[in-house]
Amino acid sequence: MFDVTKLEWTREPADVSIGPDKIEIITKPHTDLWQRTYYHFRNDNAPVLQMKTGEKFFSFVVKTEFESKHRFDQCGVVMYLDSENWLKASIEYENEEIQHLGSVATNHGYSDWATTAIDASVKSMWYRFSRREDDFCLECSTDGERYSQMRVCHMWEAGDEIRFGIYACSPEDSSFKATFTNMDITSCQWPAHDGQQPDVE
Repeated sequence: MFDVTKLEWTREPADVSIGPDKIEIITKPHTDLWQRTYYHFRNDNAPVLQMKTGEKFFSFVVKTEFESKHRFDQCGVVMYLDSENWLKASIEYENEEIQHLGSVATNHGYSDWATTAIDASVKSMWYRFSRREDDFCLECSTDGERYSQMRVCHMWEAGDEIRFGIYACSPEDSSFKATFTNMDITSCQWPAHDGQQPDVE
């Protein structure tokens, strides 16, 4: 069973409920994670709840349910190392028709954002965060069984010990409830690469 007592806040929301099988966060307005790229602003005040590990090969799974209703409302999985180095996956509400299912990798103070549009009626999503040393894979699933790859990336500051977990935020003037369940840590579900061999240095 996933041990919620190992989770620690980087920033704690004003309204939260933590049980052994479920975590509920009520977001505060004007909370976000973003660094510089394109928009040129820097936001670093989203609530982040994580645990530490030095394990180099593992996967973390979580199911999210959300009542988002305002532009950019979001919740999902995160690896927050510090304000300039972090990785997240979530659904960001856009309008009554679409949302953005996507991920952000932030290295050395610059964020990117890779997304795909999905229907605004989607109110639940599973995420799987997998680590292979300092490389990472983010996946999503509608049923917790069949996962689709969202991103493979390298994180420059992901050394021996990392922190990973969940987050929720509302970048604009809004608030919503995010619910996290079915959290689990397993052996690494991201298979070792079996194709082209590494270059010989």
